[in-house]
Amino acid sequence: MNCHDCQSALPDLLLDPSASSNTVARAHVDSCADCRQELESLQATISLLDTWKAPDPSPYFDQKLAVLLREEQTKAPAGWFERLRSRLLFNTGHQFRPALAGGMLALALLIGGGIFADLARVDLGEAETSPTVTDLQVLDKNDQALQTMDQLFQDEGAADDAAALPSS
Repeated sequence: MNCHDCQSALPDLLLDPSASSNTVARAHVDSCADCRQELESLQATISLLDTWKAPDPSPYFDQKLAVLLREEQTKAPAGWFERLRSRLLFNTGHQFRPALAGGMLALALLIGGGIFADLARVDLGEAETSPTVTDLQVLDKNDQALQTMDQLFQDEGAADDAAALPSS
């Protein structure tokens, strides 16, 4: 056992020296002067705390406390701002936890939805074409459409001419 591990085992060794789990720590303390000195220092501190006696309260403590409580009860209630301030400063926050959890969930959904929408918009398989190429393709399709229309008009004009000729 090294000194660092022994330092963490000293409180257990101090409180219950005869425990079977403390044999390794006890052997290290017997062989290490620094750890032995630390254990002796802790034992001296505990023995001083054992001799300390708490002072007796004043004989009028209960009466003074009762008077102070009655004074506080008879005071006018604080305004709504002071009540809100004291509630925010001195409470444990248990009533805010559901709202906080809901807010965090909404934030996670917004971020996740935004990321999904951005990924759904990107086409990973296709290379992006330049606007010039797109315009040329549109013009080519328009040219093909115009040629088709010209052919239709020519064919229609030929059919009209054949119908106008008298048959002999």
